[in-house]
Amino acid sequence: MQPMDSDLDPALLRYASPVFSDDEDYFDDDYTGDDYNDGDDGIDVDDGADDSNVLINSVSCTSKKSYVILKEEDLFQRQEEDITRVIAVLPMIPRDTACLLLLRYNWIVNSVHEAWFEDEDKVRRFVGLPDVDPAIKFPQSGKEFVDCGICFESIRKRNTATCGCDHQFCKTCWTAYVCTAIDDGPGCLTLKCPEPSCDAAVGPDMVKALAPANKKKRYARFLLMSYVESNEKIKWCTGPGCDYAVEFNDDSETGNYDVSCLCKHTFCWKCMEDAHRPLGCETVAKWVLKNSTEAENTNWILAYTKPCPKCKRSIEKNHGCMHMTCRPPCGFEFCWLCLGPYVGHDGRACNRYTKSQEGGLIPESERQRELAKKAIERYTHYYERWAANEKSRKQALSDMHRIDEIHIKTLSLNFCQPESQLHFIIDAWLQIVECRRVLKWTYAYGYYIPKEEEAKKSFFEYVQGEAESGLERLHLCAEKELQSYITKEGDEKEKPSEEQFSNFRVKLVDLTIVTRSYFENLVRALQSGLSEVGNSGSGSDQGAAGGSKGRTRGSTGADGSKRMKITMSSGDYDL
Repeated sequence: MQPMDSDLDPALLRYASPVFSDDEDYFDDDYTGDDYNDGDDGIDVDDGADDSNVLINSVSCTSKKSYVILKEEDLFQRQEEDITRVIAVLPMIPRDTACLLLLRYNWIVNSVHEAWFEDEDKVRRFVGLPDVDPAIKFPQSGKEFVDCGICFESIRKRNTATCGCDHQFCKTCWTAYVCTAIDDGPGCLTLKCPEPSCDAAVGPDMVKALAPANKKKRYARFLLMSYVESNEKIKWCTGPGCDYAVEFNDDSETGNYDVSCLCKHTFCWKCMEDAHRPLGCETVAKWVLKNSTEAENTNWILAYTKPCPKCKRSIEKNHGCMHMTCRPPCGFEFCWLCLGPYVGHDGRACNRYTKSQEGGLIPESERQRELAKKAIERYTHYYERWAANEKSRKQALSDMHRIDEIHIKTLSLNFCQPESQLHFIIDAWLQIVECRRVLKWTYAYGYYIPKEEEAKKSFFEYVQGEAESGLERLHLCAEKELQSYITKEGDEKEKPSEEQFSNFRVKLVDLTIVTRSYFENLVRALQSGLSEVGNSGSGSDQGAAGGSKGRTRGSTGADGSKRMKITMSSGDYDL
């Protein structure tokens, strides 16, 4: 995309190449981007800049986080604080009873207080709390024998337990009953008395007294899960094996729901899919559904098979000759090209170009087949690149962990630098991982750009291409060039000098900043709905998202090539 005038307007420059270092040797020889370093529209690259200023966790226009990562101990602390708040108002109830009340009222302290003061008896019936002294649950004395309601053995009363009701069972049966319920899953939180007709609840106090340590831990984990899943502002991180939770401030005005957990996994707090900014949740849902449904299989069948002329069953050609035989019980033999009966077919019947074809009369089935082929080709184009960037993102994450755990120590020894001074390498890899994620979703964005909006599509592909080129340079530097500095004792190859490593450091830091700038521009463009360019199909001057005015005009160059001119408020630009 080249401007018609020599002076580029700042309105477009903020979507064009960001500022580079004055030393062009830092970049590949085939890079032809223009260098500029004046004005307020770019980002000045300072070779001596502090590496900690490199933004790596999100490609974002805002730096204020609207969420908090909660570890397991943080969640337990919040649980205890809520229980304490209940007891502060209802001092007559034990701590375990307060926990059971919160469990039944979705861990909402005010709901417990309101319901209790409105009708205590109703709350007790709802939760299953007999109005008795908790001490009677575990008799400490009593030599008389009673019959266990489960094993029917006669047992001394002091070896029994109850839920505060009149149904006594031996502690051995109680332990088996509680442990089985815990093994079955979170349903143990609503466990009732073993007597089918009794609604008395089995609370945390009984689990503590009857279950072994490993079962107590599992029960406490279920309590924690209920605390998180009952809270509208807290959700679990969706990363594999991650135990962190995220509290999100949904009142944030940024509209950004992407969360970066401490486990390095990123996801959308709103729809719980992988982080997909700048795409909206609805577009992502459409794309994910498209990738998982049978719609594309149907299109493939339509595009690459033909119906048997007799039974209409879809047939795929899997041999070289045109002689097709439908499978039993049909068995009809026909020509693949003309779909006519193969009896008496000598290969010449379908080689002539008929008048109907000459006049442009194409059968509806053939037209539908061609449309389906084009639809599949278009979808495949975007899906392949979407999947390739996701695969590259996962590989980059794996490479980053390996470098952090192994190679950083090697570099520290080779160049006599503390590991803290080598964090610029991890910053670069974090930037790569994040940019691969953003780039992945831009292909889903491109798929849903309406076909008639040619100007938007062209502008989108330009901005996307600039960002992708910058990312490839950074990825190449972090992946290939880094290897030459990771030399171990005994290696035959010559060890690079500290000056060479220092130059590599400057180059990698600069590329990290430049790539971040590229992707910030890309994100801004997509979030604004590509409003810098108007709708080419409507001929209107108003941008699609109410932004700057623009229109497009088509033309044919001297060499016969198709060209498009984008007219914006800042000037005319050729694509």
